[in-house]
Amino acid sequence: MSAGLAKLGSRALLGLLWLLHGLPLPLLAALGRGLGALLWRLAGSRRRIALRNLQLCFPEMAADRRRALAREHFAWLGQSLLERGVLWHASPARLRRLIRIEGAVGAADAHPERAWMLLAPHFLALDVAGAASLMHVKRPGASIYQRQSDPVFDAAMRRGRLRFGPLKLFARQETAKPLLREVKRGAVFFNLPDMDFGAKDAAFLPFFGVPAATLLAPSRMARLMDMAVQPVVAEMLPRGQGWRVRYHPPLEGFGSEDAEADAARMNRWIEDRIRENPAQYLWVHKRFKTRPPGEPKLYGAGPG
Repeated sequence: MSAGLAKLGSRALLGLLWLLHGLPLPLLAALGRGLGALLWRLAGSRRRIALRNLQLCFPEMAADRRRALAREHFAWLGQSLLERGVLWHASPARLRRLIRIEGAVGAADAHPERAWMLLAPHFLALDVAGAASLMHVKRPGASIYQRQSDPVFDAAMRRGRLRFGPLKLFARQETAKPLLREVKRGAVFFNLPDMDFGAKDAAFLPFFGVPAATLLAPSRMARLMDMAVQPVVAEMLPRGQGWRVRYHPPLEGFGSEDAEADAARMNRWIEDRIRENPAQYLWVHKRFKTRPPGEPKLYGAGPG
């Protein structure tokens, strides 16, 4: 496909998201779950990745139960894709009605003298947590994002994330210095720590008992800047009732002299949240792609 046709297709898809965003959320959720069922059938490689991840993380679970969980994950995935249009285009007033906030959302504002990190695992409603933080936290924000290969989608994603308040976005390929400057100026760092970004600045630590390349930067940054690290988790509510964003208490003692121990603790904390809502975690990502030296790859043909 030529670049021109690809851009046209991207614009058409973004136009569809805009057209759908005004629908009642329960109807949009039903359409999204239908899209998820279609993706389950058509997106074979992603289906195999999800099944492999569930096999690695829940080996004690019966295979048919894992398969049912993966299908449910795809239903939530399709819903999250269509709800992206709501996040990108709906009025702040509508979003405030749809997002239920729980926990100490104002903790960062109550401690303006302290550097602050919001630690957000990759649940499917992750962008809802970002929007909620910009709407409810008075301090400016800063975050790192993965630049998209499609420039049309990349621009749309940036616009969607920047529209709620003062936020600086830094591409993952950039150095950390501009981000650190923003945090020193008082910005709250919205950090997404639980993907496989390779072995650089990472340690192989257990994630559901499987060695996973885990970033040490959250611990090191917290120690360097005496930073509070507050986890935040977003979830989609059933039948299109909206979203819930929970602001958990800051992690005590995170940012110790032992970065690997902190990172392992972070993984365990995320595992506990996944067990509470397993269908909405991002299972279509190759979390175990990078392997310790000498270990075989974990993603082959796989089940599915």
